[in-house]
This record gives sequence, structure tokens and C-alpha cells, in this order.
Amino acid sequence: QVQLLESGGGLVQAGGSLSLSCASSGRSFSNFAMGWFRQAPGKEREFVAAITWSGGSTIYGDSVKGRFTIARDNAKNTVSLQMNSLKPEDTAVYYCAADEHTPWLTSAIDYEYDYWGQGTQVTVSS
Repeated sequence: QVQLLESGGGLVQAGGSLSLSCASSGRSFSNFAMGWFRQAPGKEREFVAAITWSGGSTIYGDSVKGRFTIARDNAKNTVSLQMNSLKPEDTAVYYCAADEHTPWLTSAIDYEYDYWGQGTQVTVSS
């Protein structure tokens, strides 16, 4: 039905930047709210950012607010996560997720999302 593919992860020094991208296929991208989550070894999945189907509203987790920016390009079926001022604590696998049921709303709750990508590794060295 819906396939999500993250890209852009890699190794970066503390204070540096990375931009992640999530490409969607299978259904109309504009019919979904989109979110980013992350999970570090030994830790629970953590909310990072979310954006409504129009891109008009965004929310961020407290740990990334002011440093990360989520955006979407519905014409290209992509959602991005611009990550600046990276810290070692940001090291994790980052996952893209799609919510088809309430796409006009943002959500920080992982189980409210319906589709997930396989993740991309981000490693921040100190």
C-alpha cells in the first residue's frame, strides 16, 4: 500500500549538520501526515518531529526543538528532516512514518502512525 524509504544518514561530527529525506510510494503522499522518530541502542523509540498533510503545522520533540526542521514537498512525495547543531545524543536510527487516519493533525505518538520506513543510521561523534 505505502512504502517509505529514508536516506541521508551518516557520520558527522558534533556541531555539524545532516539532512534526511523520506520518499513515499504506493499512495498519494499528500493524504498523509508525516513524522520522524528515532531509536538509540537500549532506548525506546523517541518522537522527533511531525508535519500535517498540507505542511501548515509542525511539532517537535523537546530534545530537538530549535535545532531540527521538518518539511515536506508533496510534488516530490518527500519529507525531510534538516538537523543542525548535532550532538552525540542525537545518534540513533531515524525512522520516517505516515499517518493516514488524521492527516490534518500532527502526532507525537508512535502507535498512531500506520506505515514505517526501515530507518537510516545517524551517528554523531564527539
